[in-house]
Amino acid sequence: MAISASMVKELRERTGAGMMECKKALVETNGDLDAAVELLRKSGQAKADKKSGRVAAEGRIVVKSDGGKAVIVEVNSETDFVAKDENFVAFTDSVADAVLASGTTDMQALSAESLADGRQVEAARTELVAKVGENISLRRASTIDSAGTIGAYTHGAKIGAVVAVEGGDEALARDVAMHVAATNPMCVDESGVPAETLENERRILTEQAQESGKPADIIAKMVEGRVNKFLKEITLVGQPFVKDPDVTVGKLLSGANAKVTDFVRFEVGEGIEKKEDNFVEEVMAQVKGAS
Repeated sequence: MAISASMVKELRERTGAGMMECKKALVETNGDLDAAVELLRKSGQAKADKKSGRVAAEGRIVVKSDGGKAVIVEVNSETDFVAKDENFVAFTDSVADAVLASGTTDMQALSAESLADGRQVEAARTELVAKVGENISLRRASTIDSAGTIGAYTHGAKIGAVVAVEGGDEALARDVAMHVAATNPMCVDESGVPAETLENERRILTEQAQESGKPADIIAKMVEGRVNKFLKEITLVGQPFVKDPDVTVGKLLSGANAKVTDFVRFEVGEGIEKKEDNFVEEVMAQVKGAS
């Protein structure tokens, strides 16, 4: 049968596939729209399977919040070009909405969740792979619940941070989230530092101090001083606040009678072998320019 332009248009609207792919599918299915949809989905899955082994280290960080709950999600693409594509942006936003609605942070379970338009997350991902021609992967998601205030900050969709704050106001919470995005602290305070990390650092500092040849009591004081400095560098409350380095985050919070109970920070592609871009320096420069 003859394939009309309106049939191709309808199939494109239903699947998001390219015009030529839609026309070919309609020809193969003799104009049966439902069969053409199924054919395109199978074709998209085949393409997705072929691309699944390719490294996807670019992408977007998306933060969504609703009342006392926030989610942060990382979805990866192979190139920054696709990460800025409107279809990819829409998909990542819809995935974050699905996480916020379901609370699901396990990626396998998330793939089976439904998006607001009714499509299964995995089906939408497969269709997107066919459309953009790159591997797309759901990498990770995390949620934060707070009876207090939630602050969020994203830097160009490359770095995102969410913090839960008791006391203070929304402006303070956002400032702390910006700080977390810029400096990447390990934990809120000393109690969150893994014992193994602290022991390893103490061992290294002791070995370095012993090379000075100074008496044992002096070495002990040197080590304690350096350990304290190390703790200030890696803990949120011990770090100088990025917008006012003369004040630590701990003092900033104390002055507002507030405290951070939890935080999460994601950076696109961290831990994946890729070309290195120093997004942290970008955030720091932006923060200093705004202060």
